Amino acid sequence: MEIILKEDIVTLGYKDDIVNVKEGYARNFLIPQGKAIIASPSAKKVLEENLRQRAHKIEQMKNDAQVQADKMEGTTLTIGAKTSSTGTIFGSVTNIQIAEELTKKGFDIDRKFIIINGQVKEIGSYTATVKLHKEISVEIPFEVIAE
Repeated sequence: MEIILKEDIVTLGYKDDIVNVKEGYARNFLIPQGKAIIASPSAKKVLEENLRQRAHKIEQMKNDAQVQADKMEGTTLTIGAKTSSTGTIFGSVTNIQIAEELTKKGFDIDRKFIIINGQVKEIGSYTATVKLHKEISVEIPFEVIAE
């Protein structure tokens, strides 16, 4: 089933994207939650006209995301975690802790747009991807240390 997304959904797509999903997912979750609408021919025409009118605004948002990506480029994070004597973390480091550390550094990033490559359950160096725009993402290295 073709739908038009009304907001960014990390695993599916970005706002105003036309995507194919299973009918049950669309009818039982996305449409009732207000996250999508059915991509009828008239809805596609309305979307096309809206995108044409918002092209300048979208370009400005992309430029702002690129500026923020340039500022974040050299950033490294250090995250403290409680560990056992073998270096294993009690629990794990999630995108919530990374978002908090980025906020401390002056970057206001929603945790939904931070993707950690693999699970962080031991002390060491890792990377996380921050998606700032459809086409712009930044790799942020972070190190997990014992508290």
